[in-house]
Amino acid sequence: MLEIIDHSSIREIRLARAPVNALDGELLRHLLDAIAAAQGRDALVITRQPGVFSAGVGEPAVLTLDHQGLVSVFSTLWHAQRAIATAPMPIVFGLTGHCPAGGTVLAIHGDYRVMARNVAGAGEFRVGLNEVQVGLFPGPVIAGAFSRLVGGHASQLLTRGALIDPATALRMGLVDELSDVADCASRALEVAHEFCALPREAMLRTRELTRRDLVGLFGDSAASDANAREFAEMGARMWHDPVTVERLKTLFRRKAAR
Repeated sequence: MLEIIDHSSIREIRLARAPVNALDGELLRHLLDAIAAAQGRDALVITRQPGVFSAGVGEPAVLTLDHQGLVSVFSTLWHAQRAIATAPMPIVFGLTGHCPAGGTVLAIHGDYRVMARNVAGAGEFRVGLNEVQVGLFPGPVIAGAFSRLVGGHASQLLTRGALIDPATALRMGLVDELSDVADCASRALEVAHEFCALPREAMLRTRELTRRDLVGLFGDSAASDANAREFAEMGARMWHDPVTVERLKTLFRRKAAR
């Protein structure tokens, strides 16, 4: 599911669930465990091999889950978002390719995002939150984390369920820089080293100050569990909606035909 590589005080987590790192409950649980195990590291990098960062939660097997199974998946997704948002060290994402929906959901909670640029003849990378296209509602935490990065663009991007190219994502603030696909993971590691080279206390205090709005989206400790349950129940209900089921089946058929 994951490859763990230590670079001195920086830990790199590479998603490694073939073929497209679909974010099912198992991969998300492994990611949660890996983030917890990285406590004490100076920085964390989350990436994968070139081509596709993650195809998101959607995969045919998820459609076979019952209500409680879906609740478990969405609960784990919520906790993965919170773990990234509240991590005590900087987390840099190396978005090495296509990154729709769930992949973007994880990345918007990090500190910095390096994305691979499109190259002629190599396929079109896309990033964004396209949930509404299949009948899903992102909810206030995801919408808030997304809006924090793209500002006024959030209204039309979220409502249209738009997936955008890397250059547009950079212009709108969804990602922080672009690199060649072969260099994306290594550039993310360089950025992590840049964080670590700063005076530690000043960097961490400033990081905490600038991320309070993001952390605040999850609620205080008393409300956190209730918010997680609400998000998970909402996701499970929407996933079983007949319109969503039909749209997901159509999407999966198109992918299988490629």
